[in-house]
Amino acid sequence: MIKPRRLLLPVLLGGALALAQSIATAQPKSAADGINEYRNMIADGNPAELFEARGEDLWKQKRGPKAATLEKCDLGKGPGVVKGAFVELPRWFADTGKVQDLESRLLTCMEVLQGIPAAKTIATPFGRDEQRNLEGLVAWISAESKGMRFALPQAHPEERKMYELGKRAFFYRAGSYDFSCASCHGEDGKRIRLQDLPNLTRNPGDGVGFAAWPAYRVSAGELWGMQRRLNDCFRQQRFPFPGFASDVTVALSVYMGVNSRGSQSIAPSIKR
Repeated sequence: MIKPRRLLLPVLLGGALALAQSIATAQPKSAADGINEYRNMIADGNPAELFEARGEDLWKQKRGPKAATLEKCDLGKGPGVVKGAFVELPRWFADTGKVQDLESRLLTCMEVLQGIPAAKTIATPFGRDEQRNLEGLVAWISAESKGMRFALPQAHPEERKMYELGKRAFFYRAGSYDFSCASCHGEDGKRIRLQDLPNLTRNPGDGVGFAAWPAYRVSAGELWGMQRRLNDCFRQQRFPFPGFASDVTVALSVYMGVNSRGSQSIAPSIKR
């Protein structure tokens, strides 16, 4: 008669060997995988939805000295047309004679249609008053194009000019750290603080880089538009802060947006 202990020993040894082989062949989880898991966990119930709801209400609300809505605002696809506009911005606007991104275009509409001075909004700190209203509008308008592909126009000479200016600004090194945008986002395989840094000199892929903003920043508890994102990039480079909706910020958005042609927008996304 074989004792139960003698039967148990081969089973235990076999199980231990199988576990050892499993550990040996298992792929280690990267920091990027961990961050992606974290984002997926918090993606449901993205607080950006609250900003979207606020933005939709603001679009239809009569405001400012003219007590008017923004429903006649032309974002590039005709007065009042929102769907699909975000993925074609920045672009040339004949009425202003400028290439404008979403935020600078909203400043124009708010001033012309509602009588809210653009200069007053520009002078307001991020996250307060009209700046907060802008963030809501940006969240809703971008959400209306979620899942669409970026296709920034380059037919107008000024659009091509802004692309070249944006490219120069992207590679311009200065400041106490001698940094440029390309220092972090000019090559493949870079990362900072365990986070991958997309290469924005080419199409980084769906929902990456330009195609992920605006986004709700968990660490800040606020929604950031591209203007605010670029402002913080300048801060990290130890550059002087750029003017809100200034030509350099719009030009950088043109450069990144054209490079992202074909990428699928996931904005407003969620970031750490």
